[in-house]
Amino acid sequence: MDDIEAIKQLKARYFRTMDAKDWDGMRAVFADDLVVDTTSSGGGVVQGADEFMSFLHGVIGDVVTVHHGHMPEIELTSPTTATGIWAMEDMLRWPNGMEMHGYGHYHETYIKVSGSWLIKSTTLTRLRVDMDTPLE
Repeated sequence: MDDIEAIKQLKARYFRTMDAKDWDGMRAVFADDLVVDTTSSGGGVVQGADEFMSFLHGVIGDVVTVHHGHMPEIELTSPTTATGIWAMEDMLRWPNGMEMHGYGHYHETYIKVSGSWLIKSTTLTRLRVDMDTPLE
């Protein structure tokens, strides 16, 4: 498998493991020194893969999620580094019935360690967010 296809497979695992709440599987897609930046979409910055997993479990552990990534723009910057931009769409439903439907992009960097690609950094930007609150 070529490197660009391997990165596409990596991101597919990211989406699948997040939606399946497969936390161990999801942790395996990240470099240990991962940096996640969601400041432009109303969040913060989390440094470290283990820290991000703890954060994510607390934020969406009981939320039904559906994430889709589209139209990857991947550039190999060296034999062991790459960048990528993914158009994304996500849908979330909280236990109280509140729903969110979002659209945006992931801007990422990747690193190849021992022959396997990992996500090293990811920045989520949002173009639009639709919220739906349950009727009481």
